[in-house]
Amino acid sequence: MAGKAVISLITGLEDPERVTVAFLVALGAAEQGRPTLMFLTKEASRLATEGVANAVACEGCPPLADLVARYEAAGGKYLVCPICFDARKLDKSTLIKNAELGGTVPMWQWIGDEGATTFSY
Repeated sequence: MAGKAVISLITGLEDPERVTVAFLVALGAAEQGRPTLMFLTKEASRLATEGVANAVACEGCPPLADLVARYEAAGGKYLVCPICFDARKLDKSTLIKNAELGGTVPMWQWIGDEGATTFSY
């Protein structure tokens, strides 16, 4: 099995190009068969709710909704900081299918002893 990948994202749609790059990196890992987790904190926590990840960062950039769909199809998972999520008064019932609330302990449990390649945006 290919090594795990963790992509930490703190930025939301206030910087759609950064979000797009993070998703492209995560998607590249997931589509190559790597177990892939996006750890969403701060404004990125909004991206794990239904209907939010809809933007096109730049001319020629793929639509974010397409990247989200491909990431899900490739088995990618989201772990969303519960403190960040609650601070923004987001509704847990709107979490997308492959997202769950969890902080650093569940992230480290997911990584496990074999480690993971990490990226931070």
